[in-house]
Amino acid sequence: MKRVLSYGVIFFLLMLFPVCLMAADNIAEADKLFNLGGIENYKQTIELLEKELSANPDSYEANWKCARAYREYGNDAKKKKVEGWKKICAEYGKKGMQYALKAIELNPDRPDGHYYYGLNVGIYSDGVSIFTALSEGLKDKTQSSFEKTYEIDKTYKEAGPMLSLGRFWAVLPWPMRDRDKSLQFYREYQATKYFADNLEAHFYIGELLYQIGGKENKAEAKGLLEKAAQSEDPYFADQAKDLLDKIK
Repeated sequence: MKRVLSYGVIFFLLMLFPVCLMAADNIAEADKLFNLGGIENYKQTIELLEKELSANPDSYEANWKCARAYREYGNDAKKKKVEGWKKICAEYGKKGMQYALKAIELNPDRPDGHYYYGLNVGIYSDGVSIFTALSEGLKDKTQSSFEKTYEIDKTYKEAGPMLSLGRFWAVLPWPMRDRDKSLQFYREYQATKYFADNLEAHFYIGELLYQIGGKENKAEAKGLLEKAAQSEDPYFADQAKDLLDKIK
């Protein structure tokens, strides 16, 4: 009887092994494509992860990584001004939010789902307008998602929660906007090892200091924007150059 049970266990494990191997292969291949960057690679990343999720819908890793890929696809479409990019941002941001919510449901104590929920709301807002997103009650949800990520691990994704909260409070329309709170998070981010090489952050902080105004702030903004203008990403480089023209 024991031998029969042993054979049964072995058979079950042998049947399970190819399924586990296939899941690992899908996620590993998706990671490789994602790390290559570019809209086509993000598209293939999504396809692989959704294939995995069709077989294993409760995979925490596949859910949050799918949310990440949807966000990056929308973000890339926006920055490169792909035809119909606003519609893409609205669609992909909304889908990314759904995968992120599933990841939060599966493991609320990990930062991934919370972080990519907030980032996908940002992409969705780029597509439908920030006022539409606010009318749908997404302000408090975005704030709490970034604050939860900050609480769990504020250094997550190269201190992304600090930078995201700074940006969040900077781009809200009046009277919800809070530039002092934004600058507080940006200053914290500037003290990290990630700041020096992040020219996107240089632009964000330079833009905020320019908006706050004052001689010292504008002088600091100029230095930050001059660095941002050297970015290999034309999306930020061009915006930095436009702001520098206003400062001069």
